[in-house]
Amino acid sequence: MSDTEHGHFRGGQGQVVDAETFRDSVGTMDNTGKRKWVYPKMPSGRYTNYRTIVAILLLITFFVLPFVKINGNPLFLINVLDRKFFLFGQPFFPQDFFILALGSITALVFIILFTVAFGRIFCGWICPQTIFMEMVFRKIEYWIEGDRNKQIKLDKQSWNSEKIWKRGLKWSIYVLISLVVTHFMFMYIVGYEEVLKIMKEGPIANSTNFLVMVLFTATFYFVFAWFREQACTLVCPYGRLQGVLIDKQTINVYYDFKRGENRAKWRKGEDRQAAGKGDCIDCNQCVVVCPTGIDIRDGQQLECVNCTACIDACDEVMEKVGFPKGLIRYATEDEIEKEQPFKFTTRMKAYAAVLIAMIGFMVFLMQDRGTMEAKFIKPAGSTYFLRDGKITNSYNFTLLNKSNKDIKLSIKVLEPKHGEVTLSGEKTVLVKRDQISKGTVNISFPEKEIKMSKQNIEIGVYDEKGKELDVFKTYFEGPFKLAF
Repeated sequence: MSDTEHGHFRGGQGQVVDAETFRDSVGTMDNTGKRKWVYPKMPSGRYTNYRTIVAILLLITFFVLPFVKINGNPLFLINVLDRKFFLFGQPFFPQDFFILALGSITALVFIILFTVAFGRIFCGWICPQTIFMEMVFRKIEYWIEGDRNKQIKLDKQSWNSEKIWKRGLKWSIYVLISLVVTHFMFMYIVGYEEVLKIMKEGPIANSTNFLVMVLFTATFYFVFAWFREQACTLVCPYGRLQGVLIDKQTINVYYDFKRGENRAKWRKGEDRQAAGKGDCIDCNQCVVVCPTGIDIRDGQQLECVNCTACIDACDEVMEKVGFPKGLIRYATEDEIEKEQPFKFTTRMKAYAAVLIAMIGFMVFLMQDRGTMEAKFIKPAGSTYFLRDGKITNSYNFTLLNKSNKDIKLSIKVLEPKHGEVTLSGEKTVLVKRDQISKGTVNISFPEKEIKMSKQNIEIGVYDEKGKELDVFKTYFEGPFKLAF
């Protein structure tokens, strides 16, 4: 078991300090529970550049996807209110909920596998909270208020003209960005056409929608202007989940304590190895760049989001003093302690096998869900009627078109034979793409064909080419007959 698992962390000069002492000194809360504001220094370096590229691509994707359509359908639409769902341009309906549920479980298994192998790399590179906080809101803060030291100075000074206009400008931009993000988020729910329509009509004509958007805008502003890293350290369940999933074979951002300890300040020309000193010069640059306020040298902690800012900061210092880079790096705990390289463990293989099986099953369900779903239900309280030697039953039908094209349907009785179908008006039913068509149909049989008071029948639905699209089994009511 590692030092962190025992509740202790490695301190400077090789000593071990209690976890609570560490949290009181550099955590986001002091020993009284009061919030300690984190002023991270602006990071720079190789990983920061990579993360910036990833963030730009993800932000472009976020703002472009609502306008992308496939076969006239939105690429992604999760309209819970109207029960309309589109994934990759394919329509999903409440009848397909089991597929969506299985998809959610598959995504969870993927997250578990990804976390077991690569730790919280998702948090530092892909998570929307990190992308917007570090790559949008924090960038604006650096631009207006300056880097760490200038922010601390501005926070401590009185509310003079400089502080008022800087804070006012920053908060105004934060509100504007939160408003924009809220509108785009709603595009993923109701579609961009509806959002543009609401904007055009104004808040008076759409008071409920306007109120909801104001509340969501306020929530976004609160999270990114004040709550910040606490969303990751206090609220996000993924941070707690990783404590169960991560083991000594998981790749994470680690400090190489075997190489770095004992820590000591840098002295030019000193033989640190002879003096029993490690490569860590105790410059604290890895601490001041951390967006969650932790010291990575004290071991792996739940607050670490694997953002790699400490790696870039440490590599820059190592390069300046002439030491090899990688004192803080992506590694496994076994790689640091036992010098064992990363390997795909049995647990990872088991998760991977389950994930592959679930993805395969998902693909099968997607292909097997069909293009049409038909239901024929007898109205409550209805019964049969006799006319011209025929027994007739009425059914309410529901035809759901899951395809991306309009379909003309004909309805036939498969079993028993000699059943007649009568539709009001046309002989066929036109069901438009991604739509539900409802109506009434009468089905008749010669009186001699009906042997029981309730007889099972099969009703088939066919397209213009005569291809069977769906079959629905129901019952047909007739007069009660005594059997001798």
